[in-house]
Parts: sequence; structure tokens; C-alpha cells
Amino acid sequence: MSRHISVGIDLGSHATRVVVLESDTKKRGFHIAGTGLAKSAGVRHGYVVNQKEASQSIREALVVAEKSAQVKIRRALISIGGLSLEGIVGYGSHIISRVDGEVGALDIKQVVKASESQAPLANKRIIREFPLFFKLDTKEVLGDPTGMHGNKLETKVLFVASLAQHFENLVRSVENAGIEVEDVVPSPFAASIVALTKAQRTAGCVLANIGAETVSIVVFEDDRPLSLQVFPLGGRDVTNDVALGLRVSLEEAETIKTTGRSQKEYPHKKIEEIVNARLVDMFDLIEAHLKKINKNWLLPAGIIFIGGSAHFRSIEDLARTSLRLPARVAGPFAGGQEKTLDTAWAVAYGLALLGFDDSYTDNPFHLNDLTGLKDPLSKVLSWAKQFLP
Repeated sequence: MSRHISVGIDLGSHATRVVVLESDTKKRGFHIAGTGLAKSAGVRHGYVVNQKEASQSIREALVVAEKSAQVKIRRALISIGGLSLEGIVGYGSHIISRVDGEVGALDIKQVVKASESQAPLANKRIIREFPLFFKLDTKEVLGDPTGMHGNKLETKVLFVASLAQHFENLVRSVENAGIEVEDVVPSPFAASIVALTKAQRTAGCVLANIGAETVSIVVFEDDRPLSLQVFPLGGRDVTNDVALGLRVSLEEAETIKTTGRSQKEYPHKKIEEIVNARLVDMFDLIEAHLKKINKNWLLPAGIIFIGGSAHFRSIEDLARTSLRLPARVAGPFAGGQEKTLDTAWAVAYGLALLGFDDSYTDNPFHLNDLTGLKDPLSKVLSWAKQFLP
């Protein structure tokens, strides 16, 4: 009897994580069948700089996951992050094509394409696109404009894109490890599957993934993403600060950062000052971005932290003070049969969940058609309809 599994691969700057989920069709549930973890190589600031080394890291994590799950992994969903990942807003307008002025499917497709042509997407590969609103004859439409009548249709679209070269390097690295890529999903969206509830996404919140070398955020409101941004700071910067501030090795600095313990006694206050100074830098960047999109202090569900570097003792209190928002660290995440994963596994776990039927999650991030890897705009209309306000 064949097993119904779904696999997520998260290739991070510090670690490569693989999650294998197995469904139980009788119970309409799933469980974590296995996981794999390996130290990453060939990855800097979230993107692949050496395909050979990155592929080896993926293979090492896959071997562990296959042994754990007792299954051969042939295909997977993969995440994409890095400094070149960003949310780009485009505005477009289109004159209704029908004589009677009725808005049809072709009009929706054309206005989304028009917004793409106005967005700064040179050398970029579009990964996802989210229509944020539509206007018909200058009046905002509440919902899907299909079937309404007017002369001019306008839209605002959030394009989530990455440098084309980074996208291609990632896909090749995974394929060279012997894995067929089912879909490429932006890391923050994959993580939101398990880290956020629909109520949080609807009320308004920020999901912040603190990795080794980057902090990525995605802002939600009305159950759709409004903005995405990646910053060039991460847990490794905190480690470097501790090493410099206390004049210790990087290895000891990492131990002090994560456990607060070391061979030599250091003043707790000094360690906290070093760590908090870097966290404040991160929060300043987040605050500046929220101000840019006019959402600072205006997200009732607050900021939710995930990632391998999110477990600083002072992070929640400091975030509340700096951002003036509710704050908490997400996780652990239940995976059936009393198995759980901590917040560092949110991306890989979310990817694996996306491979199952929509009934397993209330998250709106449906998969692209497989042809999307070759032609990401070939299914613009079907994808756009998922996110009509």
C-alpha cells in the first residue's frame, strides 16, 4: 500500500531542514513521519552562492529524513528567501473590453498584467502575486468585480519576487540533490501556515522570521499579505556582537547567546545590553517599514516571531516596547502522534502542509500549477482569483 506523504525542504543560511508529513485518509489527519537536519553550506544571506555545496547539504538532510520516515523522497516543496526576496507593489488600469461594460475574466487578467508592467521587476522572477484591491470607475469594489458593469478597472497588486538568478540557483541545487521540485514558496508564507491563525491574519499582524543572517517579515491584514521585506540582520550578528563585546571565541559567544552560560562568569547585565542593542536595530528596521506602509501601531494581532534565532529571553518585552504592539514567540507546533517541532521548523513544516489537500489548513496560500516553475505567469487568472478581496 502506497503512503501519502508530503515533503518540505527549507534551505537556510545556517541549517537545512526537511519535514516529511504522512496523511491518514481514514482519520482525515496527518502526522510527522520524519525530519532531517544538516548544517548548510553554500548559502549566504538566505540565497545559494555555491550550488554544489548547497546540494550536498540538502542530500545530507534528506538521508536523515528518509531514515527517520522509512521512505524514499523523490519530490518536495521548497522555500525561497534571501535578501533578493521582496514584495513589490504595482498599479494597473484597463478599459473594459465588452461593449456592455461587464467585467469578465479576461479583464481581470489584463489589469493584473498592466500592474506588472508598471512595477520595477527588472531581473526579477515573480513567485506569487496578490491583488490587494480593485476599483471600478474610481470606486473601490468590495469583493470580486467579475460581472459588474463599468468602463475602467483598476487594481493594486503585491508581487512577491526574487532575483531570477537566485531562483534558478535554488531550484538547480535541489534538483541536483535528486529531488523534483513541486513548487517554490516564499519562506514567510510557508511559515505562516503553522505560525498564524486566520483570525490573526484578518485582524492584522506581522510575522517575523529571525534567521542566522536575515530577518524576513510579512504583514497581513484582512487575511491577505500587504507587504513583505527582508533585512540583512540575523542571529549571527548577535553572536558576533557578543564575541566582540566579551572578547570570546565565536563558539563560546554562541553558547552564551543561546544558553546564557559559559566557562567564565560574565555580568548578566552586560550580556543583555549587547543582545538587546542588536534586537533594537532589528526592531528599528521593522518599525521603519511599518511606517512606510502606514501600519505602525495599527496591527491588533501584533508581531509573532519564528526562526532559529527567535528565542532571546528579552525579545517579547523588547518588541512590545519598541514596536508598541503585542508580541510573542510562536510554537511549538503539533504534528500528530504527540510529536512537536519548535519554531525553527516552521518553514519546512508549513511547506509540507501545503502539499496536502486544503482541508488540512485554513491558510490561503494554494500551490502554483507545476508549469509555474517554467512560466510563472501562465496561471495568473486562477491564482489571482484566490485572493480577490
